[in-house]
Amino acid sequence: MKHGKLLEELDEVIDFIETKSPKRLSKEKKNQMVKDTLKNFNEYVSPGWLKYRKSVSTDDALGAILEWTDENQYVYGLKGEKFIDCLGGFGIYTCGHRNEEILEVVRAQLEHQALHSQELLDPLRGYLAKAVAEITPGDLQYCFFTNGGAEAVEMALKLARIATGGRWYISTVHAFHGKSMGAVSVGGKSTYRVPYAPMVQQVVHVEYGVAEDIRKAIYNLIEVGEKPAAVILEPIQGEAGVIVPPDGYLTEVRKICDETGVALIFDEIQTGMGRTGTMWRCEAEGVTPDIMTFGKAFGGGIMPITGIICRPHMWTKQLVDNPWLLGSPTFGGNPLACSAALATIRYMLKNDVPGQCKKKGVLLKSGLLELAKKYPEIIEEVRGVGLMLAVEFRDTKYGYQVSKGLFKRRVLIAGTLVNAKTIRFEPSVLITEDDIKAVIEKMDLALDCTKHVFNL
Repeated sequence: MKHGKLLEELDEVIDFIETKSPKRLSKEKKNQMVKDTLKNFNEYVSPGWLKYRKSVSTDDALGAILEWTDENQYVYGLKGEKFIDCLGGFGIYTCGHRNEEILEVVRAQLEHQALHSQELLDPLRGYLAKAVAEITPGDLQYCFFTNGGAEAVEMALKLARIATGGRWYISTVHAFHGKSMGAVSVGGKSTYRVPYAPMVQQVVHVEYGVAEDIRKAIYNLIEVGEKPAAVILEPIQGEAGVIVPPDGYLTEVRKICDETGVALIFDEIQTGMGRTGTMWRCEAEGVTPDIMTFGKAFGGGIMPITGIICRPHMWTKQLVDNPWLLGSPTFGGNPLACSAALATIRYMLKNDVPGQCKKKGVLLKSGLLELAKKYPEIIEEVRGVGLMLAVEFRDTKYGYQVSKGLFKRRVLIAGTLVNAKTIRFEPSVLITEDDIKAVIEKMDLALDCTKHVFNL
């Protein structure tokens, strides 16, 4: 048989998957999985991937910790290592890992249908769109579901052009909206832009948090005969290091867009679904965008599902006549993903997830602020809202050392992808007061160790 050896390997891998408890796997099998994983990533995924993972370390005899199971606010390694998750998958796990209430609904849906036919009407998509319209601000109404955050941003950018007839976008320096071509074009980090230049050319970047710069950019474009389509903003910049704009910034940008007839896009993929203490961050200023993207926690930490919602005037006759013009993702809004999102919304409303994020965020932030006072030579600033917090260090090397120290003490956190000068804390709403206390204590130890390593 041509693929006889591969079939044997696949049987073994599926046997691993079907083994619910890692305790039933022998020590030899676990060690083999570690070796296989390191080899497979280097040879079949990306040779550079492993060097950015704290879980790959020479401190371990075999060189890595593999994640294998999770529940609530914890992640467990294959060999039983237990981590308090303060990374939260960069915002995915607001409702926790494998939240049982959400998981039950997804299991039930899987029992009778997973994906849709692409032709018959799928009822869950309609129910979900109505629910999203109910929980979003103002008159946001029409939904379009996608699979990943960058895809949602692409749809938002395309919709803005169709609806306004404009061709230019105003974005901000250090913004992050994903890594597909359009999304990275409106992104504001050179790290992700330079390798692909030239990209979508009709983008003007301005300083984040300065509304007047947006006004100037729009009027300058109009003055030279160009037509702007949209302003795109994160209500709080995430990848940039949890940058919270001045009070009134979103309100003023909304006013500018109304004055000029330019669409306003809020990228709430990370800030939305309760993480910052309100269901959507724009609600903190009572502002309604023309288009809003959502994702990450939207699938309850169970299924990937993202999308956009827009105000009625944005869904033009052109889109009514050809609903597929905007896009036609094969898996967008599939029944299994929709069931997860519906269950997530119900769970958030029943348990006041935004309110819990606000309360627990105050507790976590106060602990981090105390550490900043204790270690001023290491910590530059603590900032953020709700359970979207960040600690900025005076030097990147301090951030790496603290991150390594927290990992060693079984706390998961992360920097801004490839930079540890700022590390983010985005735990689940299920994190307990005892967990928060433990995180602060462990970070205290990691900071003290850092202080001695660098003779500060």
